[in-house]
Amino acid sequence: MKIEKPALSGTLESSDLLVKVEPNQGLEIVINSDVHKQFGHQIKHVVDQTLQDLGVSDGLFIIEDRGALDCVIKARVQSAVQRSLENPTLNWSQVL
Repeated sequence: MKIEKPALSGTLESSDLLVKVEPNQGLEIVINSDVHKQFGHQIKHVVDQTLQDLGVSDGLFIIEDRGALDCVIKARVQSAVQRSLENPTLNWSQVL
């Protein structure tokens, strides 16, 4: 699956994150986080796993984290991907 148009999901409030998605050749993930030293590896793992579960192979993902839990990271990435598709046909039962 490729990202077709720019999309956003989330906020910059405490305990949340903002996911910015744009079309891109290949998959690129940029993470900016207040807690990057402690949890950067885990944030990257959750984003990677979520994109793999959704079948996303191309796109630029910019993550602005403010201390979000794993379930919030997953939900924000999923909604950003859905918003970036012209005709979303995600099977949510497979990615929940």
